[in-house]
Amino acid sequence: MASRVALVTGGTGGIGTAICKRLITGGYKVATNYRNEEKARAWQAQMQSDGYEVTLAKGDVSNYPEAEAMVRDVERQLGPVDILINNAGITRDGTFHKMTPEQWQDVINTNLNSVFNVTRPVIEGMRARKWGRIIQISSINGQKGQYGQANYAAAKAGMHGFTISLAQENAKFGITVNTVSPGYIGTDMVMAVPEDVRAKIVAQIPTGRLGEPDEIAYAVSFFLPDEAGWITGANLSANGGQYMGW
Repeated sequence: MASRVALVTGGTGGIGTAICKRLITGGYKVATNYRNEEKARAWQAQMQSDGYEVTLAKGDVSNYPEAEAMVRDVERQLGPVDILINNAGITRDGTFHKMTPEQWQDVINTNLNSVFNVTRPVIEGMRARKWGRIIQISSINGQKGQYGQANYAAAKAGMHGFTISLAQENAKFGITVNTVSPGYIGTDMVMAVPEDVRAKIVAQIPTGRLGEPDEIAYAVSFFLPDEAGWITGANLSANGGQYMGW
């Protein structure tokens, strides 16, 4: 296990950083993609100063040729990708009757099409090696919907549809495919929301608080060991009880 390679898309964000750190602590070799080299190198330097070595590979996951080239770069640097965490995501919020085609397409391309773009280049290798772990980072809003997020909710719901189909196709090859659906997490993006709005969000969470990025990283790590090999096609909700489905 210690030599396995993990690729985390969107790894420089709040949840992505926590996932990278947890995987490195677990002995995995970890890579993530980037678009802005200056920001990525600064993030990498900070990670190094904290004791975490992460490999960087340039690539826009919303673009298939770039995503494929990024995967091949990771393979050249570290070896075949055994674990893929599809974590990259953006928001372009707005009520649907005012939503522009660009707002729709940007979110679908980055949050959903990226899942195809990055998974397709790694799946054949996983099937050949008879082992793999693929995890989508979806959202509570992909389960319950959200006002002003038709694009985001559609993409996040689509991620789990991808999960359950891919899980069926690849179960006999030792590959598990699962989803983690976070609720509201105390990342920079959420903390930038006005305090009164945040208070209304927290009031809807039974645990009475926002989640921590480390808690999502733990949920991801649950699916990785060999002992989790019989768990596939699952959606693990990590939302403090805000949305409870079964």
